[in-house]
Amino acid sequence: MKGLGELERSIMDILWAQSGALTAREVGRLIADRDLAPTTIMTVLDRLTRKGFLERTRDGRAWRYAPAATRDAYVAELMLEALDMTGDRSAALTRFAQAVSGREAEILRRALTELEDE
Repeated sequence: MKGLGELERSIMDILWAQSGALTAREVGRLIADRDLAPTTIMTVLDRLTRKGFLERTRDGRAWRYAPAATRDAYVAELMLEALDMTGDRSAALTRFAQAVSGREAEILRRALTELEDE
């Protein structure tokens, strides 16, 4: 999974924040801080669909777009890709564990315990 460009990330942030799928026009209204042509928004939505970040369904003459995965799943994938870039996964994981807060470390401990119990 590749990273997202600035505009792609802005559009994904909008879609991740919604409870349902949106049309390109609805996305355009929510990205009001930028002066973008509707065709630009449609192009980015189409590109995100082809990359696998979005799913689209027909709604009359329009398409509705929804994230293919949650923001959490995307961030976890980015973390795994970053981990793959190191020559020493153990060292990278150790460094990461040392950098997280006590609360975050407890969340990791709990998640690992649950995985072991499965």
